[in-house]
Amino acid sequence: MAPIDSDDSTTAGEGEELRAGRRKAARYVVPVAVVGVAAATIGLVPALADSGDPDLPKITAEQLIEKIAKSDVEQLSGTVRINTDLGLPDLGGLESGLMSGMSGSPGSGGDGEGSAADPSAKLTELVSGSHTLRVAADGPDRQKLSLMENAAEYSLIHNGKDVWGYDSQSNEVYHSTAPDGAERPEKDVPATPKDFADQALKSVDDTTSVTVGGTAQVAGRDAYRLVVEPKQDGSTVGAITVAVDAETGTPLKFTLTPASGGAAVVDVGFTKVSFAKPDASTFDFTPPAGAKVTEADEAGAPAGAPEPGRKADDDLAKGMDDLKVIGEGWNSIATFDTGAQGGLPTGSTGGDLGGLGGFLGSFGDQVKGDFGSGTVFKTRLVNALITDDGKVYAGAVTKDALVKAADAAQ
Repeated sequence: MAPIDSDDSTTAGEGEELRAGRRKAARYVVPVAVVGVAAATIGLVPALADSGDPDLPKITAEQLIEKIAKSDVEQLSGTVRINTDLGLPDLGGLESGLMSGMSGSPGSGGDGEGSAADPSAKLTELVSGSHTLRVAADGPDRQKLSLMENAAEYSLIHNGKDVWGYDSQSNEVYHSTAPDGAERPEKDVPATPKDFADQALKSVDDTTSVTVGGTAQVAGRDAYRLVVEPKQDGSTVGAITVAVDAETGTPLKFTLTPASGGAAVVDVGFTKVSFAKPDASTFDFTPPAGAKVTEADEAGAPAGAPEPGRKADDDLAKGMDDLKVIGEGWNSIATFDTGAQGGLPTGSTGGDLGGLGGFLGSFGDQVKGDFGSGTVFKTRLVNALITDDGKVYAGAVTKDALVKAADAAQ
């Protein structure tokens, strides 16, 4: 990592997140630009305010970033609160189904019967609303994350070679194995302040201002505030602030505020945290009596005819294989061709969203330019333009930036 002074720059690397997002987005045409890319881009930005203002030794932004990088904390436990407000329109619960579908998991509306305990589907719930997590870690071979929802609980446990997902509401279990020495099982969605901070600090360049914005107290611990802001115009991102534990260098809180102002888009922080070694029994798991257990290698799609709309889905997936990122830094825009002429799908298109084109279109803004015409779907962070000839332009940028990008591509 290049040295940076307190007024120098860094940027969250959008390219890697967007490439990961295309796997999740290949399931649906319309919300891919808004919801799918949001899930991939959600780890890019924030700003923080918490109780307390401890008196700590002065530190530069460079030193604070190095402190995060050198943090060797492998043992911790605590409670994390996640609040996410992308400003999506109220689709009557449809957005939850879309997020599950984009994971491509069999148990979430994808192919096959699958399992309600499949983590690739369950953890997409974290990209919207408010959630409470209990987390624990003991080195690279043992981690546990539990999502507390009303009277139900979903747990993801990694213990040695075994990775277990358990959904108490359905009493279903999902089991897979991890390679030797594998770290915490891969998740599609970041879940802890460190997850978000790692994504936001992956690379540095001159498109971002990084400063130390004073101190805070989070979960009873003294912390520095690392403030990350775009220098470029046209980004929907306002600022990122990461609260960094003064003693260990562990990110304790991560909050994202949009350039438009108002409440945070993402606010993720510990409410309780301990760096003591968790009890070994924390990571023990035995499927409860009567639970349905699905093995990962048994969760594939069944043989038989493809489901309705499969060709449209396959065309979209092929188009996203050609996804490109144009622009740089905070103004990066992902673009790909869905191959779906005529813009939004209609009832004759087939597929899960076939009859919803007009309904979803009512939530977008119609735009025109040298590229032709299309619809812009907006959230408080990620905006997306779907042109009438089937091209998609999406990023954490303004509507005008998307139209300019589409015009420039002609």
